[in-house]
Amino acid sequence: MVKVLFVCLGNICRSPTADGVLRKLLVDQGLTDRIEVDSCGTGDWHIGKAPDQRAQATASKRGYDLSVLRARTVHIGDFEQFDFILAMDESNLKDLQGLAPLHLHGKIRLFLEYAPSSGLTAVPDPYYDGAAGFEHVLDLVEEACDGLLEDIKQSTLK
Repeated sequence: MVKVLFVCLGNICRSPTADGVLRKLLVDQGLTDRIEVDSCGTGDWHIGKAPDQRAQATASKRGYDLSVLRARTVHIGDFEQFDFILAMDESNLKDLQGLAPLHLHGKIRLFLEYAPSSGLTAVPDPYYDGAAGFEHVLDLVEEACDGLLEDIKQSTLK
């Protein structure tokens, strides 16, 4: 079983969006028995809360259901448990590297490495933006999830 963890700041916008998109891709491609996905945040402000309503509404319009997800924070066991730990931006990346044992740093990467055509390194935080910010995040997440899944299928699921 390959395990993927998406990480943002509060685990209510970007990382649950990525979680929901990848979950649907796994269902659509019959890979739920081979790949597991989860999401979390580096901050603890929203523990136990559902994703932001704007994120849920934007995702729902494209067929993704985020309603079952609940915010949690990253914990030390995640670094051992997950194979791919994907940060939404450089700040989350630095936080994760500060928490993770040195020998596990190779698992931690920026999520948009899987969307090179975007020209970006960070998924922007849409929390203080309007609807267009959430649409842009979903566009980036869909592209990066496609790239991630292709990479996993090529390198890990052979």
